[in-house]
Amino acid sequence: MLDDYFRQYGLVAILAAAAIGIPSVILILSWLLSLVRVRPQKQTAVKGDIYECGMETISPRWTQFNARYYMFALLFLVFDVETIFIYPWAIQFGALSVKFGVFVLLEMFVFIAILVVAWLYAWRNRALEWK
Repeated sequence: MLDDYFRQYGLVAILAAAAIGIPSVILILSWLLSLVRVRPQKQTAVKGDIYECGMETISPRWTQFNARYYMFALLFLVFDVETIFIYPWAIQFGALSVKFGVFVLLEMFVFIAILVVAWLYAWRNRALEWK
């Protein structure tokens, strides 16, 4: 039993080493290739051009986005993740309620209550209004 416990931490350690090692090796290799002059270092006008979605930009300057777009995107993300958590719970509700009883339903009520409090906070601070 203890061997299985340490084996699981070994797998996490291998994943962490790969997550740190692979980007580090790529950055070091890129730096080494710049010393051998395989990787170009000169800044040109083409490299400095703004490029999005395969289309040339309309204006020559950067445009600022309204911060409300980000607020709506974050709120959408929060409530989308809520749906991702509720859906598997709803599918397995019958089996879970047999095993754990009413505790499963109460836990979901607590989860939804936390999200409702967050939604009311956003509404009270007028984060959902577009001016």
